[in-house]
Amino acid sequence: MTSSGVLIGVDVGGTRMSGGLVRADGNVLSVVQAPTHRDGPGTALDTLLDLIADVIARAAELRVPIEGVGIGVPGVVDAEAGVMKKGVHLLPELTGVPLAERVEGKTGIRTFVDNDVNALALGEWTWGVGRGARSLAMLAVGTGVGGAVILDGRVVRGHSGYGGEFGHVPIKFDGKLCVCGARGCLCTYVCGHDIALDARRRVHDEPGSTLLARSGGDPSTITARLVFEAATAGDALARSIVDEACQALAAGLAVIVNGLDPEVIVVTGGVAGSLLPLQGEILRRLREHAFAEAMAGTRIHFVPGDKCQTVRGGAALVLYERARRAG
Repeated sequence: MTSSGVLIGVDVGGTRMSGGLVRADGNVLSVVQAPTHRDGPGTALDTLLDLIADVIARAAELRVPIEGVGIGVPGVVDAEAGVMKKGVHLLPELTGVPLAERVEGKTGIRTFVDNDVNALALGEWTWGVGRGARSLAMLAVGTGVGGAVILDGRVVRGHSGYGGEFGHVPIKFDGKLCVCGARGCLCTYVCGHDIALDARRRVHDEPGSTLLARSGGDPSTITARLVFEAATAGDALARSIVDEACQALAAGLAVIVNGLDPEVIVVTGGVAGSLLPLQGEILRRLREHAFAEAMAGTRIHFVPGDKCQTVRGGAALVLYERARRAG
């Protein structure tokens, strides 16, 4: 990449997507965001193409050449083909679509597609808290839970593209039913969707809880953020849900520490900001499960998700894929 060129990074979420211009040093010059289904259900592809067009227009205004487009999507991806093979239930319209081909055909710019957490991990490895590390694992806790592994400079995608799916590691064999069909997955205890759902189901059985009042009397408006806030204020129901989430996250992190022994672990995503004040408690519980030497050699960072910064993941994907394919 030339010193004057920029990269386009795109982070596609189930409810919102962002695209940005990123310099080779990781500096984000401009960000555009839009609701994923801006024009109604099933319109994510149109939103994506329009978003990229908006970012390209911004690059034209700045008079900077574009060196490539990298797109992170929430699903299992065939990175060679640039196709999401299996996605979250919120974006079925993107499954099986040759995204890289479609974007290249419309823009004429080389495009790469990968799982969104793989892209985020590349961003942290290239420019963030994992820079210079030989191994990095990421756990992205948001609406759902995703994961990624980078080992000796390579993304571990796995034989079928499922590498790093830590959200579906079973931590309780007779536990809650997960959207994937299995029981007791880490995701069902720590993701924002399930934390909120658990609170909504239980709030009427806990008359002393403040959650219903905090939600204006409508349990359907209870969010994970609201649960964490209520727990901080001493609400017993909220505290029990958050306590379970912390214990589950510690168990999930122990799987990563003991199973991979990485140099760096990054916990990120939309829920990471709420988990940050609880970091000490989570690490204390992690020590109960992890090998002491392995944990001592692992740097663990909680990095709250920021849609204005996640675009760096797609940009890092461009750099990674160009180098990998050239080699």
